[in-house]
Amino acid sequence: MIGALLLGFVAGVVARMLMPGDAFRHMGGPMSWLVSLGLGLAGALVGYFIFTVLLGIGDTDIFDWGGIIGAVIGTMIVIPIAGWFLRRQNLPPTG
Repeated sequence: MIGALLLGFVAGVVARMLMPGDAFRHMGGPMSWLVSLGLGLAGALVGYFIFTVLLGIGDTDIFDWGGIIGAVIGTMIVIPIAGWFLRRQNLPPTG
């Protein structure tokens, strides 16, 4: 459980650093950490689905540190989708 949270947080932070101009860039403090964690966990699931289920690459552990690259790539897919939903709801990012 703690490993999954750490993986999600690291994947979320790295992906947000690599994605310039994401919809969550104005956030700061604990809210930014929670958003990074949530995006990272969702990205880890997306990365697992793409690489392990569809392509057959990697092991069968979803939240494993060996899948950090897939989790970051999955998070980079999730960030624009989450930003699109945020803009579609016309909700300004808090922070």
